[in-house]
Amino acid sequence: MIPVLTPEEMAAVDEAAPEPFEVLVARAGSAVARSTIELLGGAYGRRVVVVAGTGSNGADGRVAAARLRRRGVRTIVLDAGEAPASLPADGMPPIDLVVDAAYGTGLGRPYVAPTGNVPVLAVDLPSGLDGLTGVACGSPSVAAHTVTFGALKPGLLFADGPALAGRVEVACIGLDVSGATVELVVDADVADLVPARPADAHKWRAACWVVAGSAPMVGAAALAAEATLRAGAGYVCLSVPDGSTAPAALEVVQHPVGPDLALDSADPGRFSAFVVGPGLGGDERTMAGVRHLVADLDRPMVVDGDGLTALAAGDVAGICRGRSVPVVLTPHDGEFERLAGGRPGADRISSVRSLAGSTGAVVLCKGPTTIVASPDGRVRLAATGDRRLASAGTGDVLAGIIGAFLARGADPFDAAAAAAHVHGRLCAVLPPTGVVAGDLSPVLVEVLVDLGIDGGRPI
Repeated sequence: MIPVLTPEEMAAVDEAAPEPFEVLVARAGSAVARSTIELLGGAYGRRVVVVAGTGSNGADGRVAAARLRRRGVRTIVLDAGEAPASLPADGMPPIDLVVDAAYGTGLGRPYVAPTGNVPVLAVDLPSGLDGLTGVACGSPSVAAHTVTFGALKPGLLFADGPALAGRVEVACIGLDVSGATVELVVDADVADLVPARPADAHKWRAACWVVAGSAPMVGAAALAAEATLRAGAGYVCLSVPDGSTAPAALEVVQHPVGPDLALDSADPGRFSAFVVGPGLGGDERTMAGVRHLVADLDRPMVVDGDGLTALAAGDVAGICRGRSVPVVLTPHDGEFERLAGGRPGADRISSVRSLAGSTGAVVLCKGPTTIVASPDGRVRLAATGDRRLASAGTGDVLAGIIGAFLARGADPFDAAAAAAHVHGRLCAVLPPTGVVAGDLSPVLVEVLVDLGIDGGRPI
């Protein structure tokens, strides 16, 4: 996993570094120079302008400029406070790249970057981008590439950050970032987070019960159930509380259950995990049933969709804290508001971490970068998805994947983080447009194999 540190945490890491400031700047500048030459495709005959401020960000840029000159790159250094409105400026020869080393995380005022049609490489983060929230202040450049140091900054992953930062590279310059409590999940992590199915596995070793759907929304139940099967549950039971039949896969066993969600007739103790909530509707008896189910059934469980609305109508913290196994809650921003009393703030990580701490639940807050927070304060991020997942029913698929990983024996925090990453990675094998939720499960197995699940071919 890639560590993520806030600007304040990063400043403390810099302060604690055993090497002097000049050594760290030399390493950072060298990393920028290497990336610049790679981006240019070579050094000979290339022209670069470095826009450098007066702080450490500018120092990194000036060291990079010196390294580039030694490699034969024709390099001009401009003071950020006196830089022209556009680059190349009048009278300046054509240039191949602008290195944005104007201002780092400490900038507290709007910044207007020089305009132009020249590619930009940003040092640490695009100048004018808030390193904590990702909100642009002023008019930052749109970088093709960003070289950041030691750890990712949250601002590179949220709000305007991804669009402004381009491809992000984390350069190691010898800083100790082992204390990071926020991490970005990458492909290589997933197989370690999801237990492999043992050689002597049988269907009841990873059984999952899905309680979902209602007459207008039986599709939600079917989507969740099929994803649960495809992600590795050995047996899936589906119950639609109003007696409707969902158009689920042939392998899904549909078991009737009343609106109060009393599951005793089917021996819930045989099931390793439960998925509760997608498409349940707003029947008052069913909403009360959700609250009783979460409070009384102390088994690994993910609560999604209408199940979250049911919890929000009661004492969320009281219901969730009585469990020995943390429940996984999967809100989008609107559901988060119902659970927490307000939408996530600009510092989304802090908001989600706070809800997890107050409820004792693992909270997965959906978004372009999905945040998964544990009650103990640890946070994992998944940044693999894109706008193709912003359609009805894709969250039901995510709930099913989490349910399957829980049934396989994954810790709730691990299950949620791995599922969020896998869910986003589905985009890599989907067409660029026209995607609907029903397209996800058919390609789920391919992605799981590519990620090394159950001995597949790890990337």
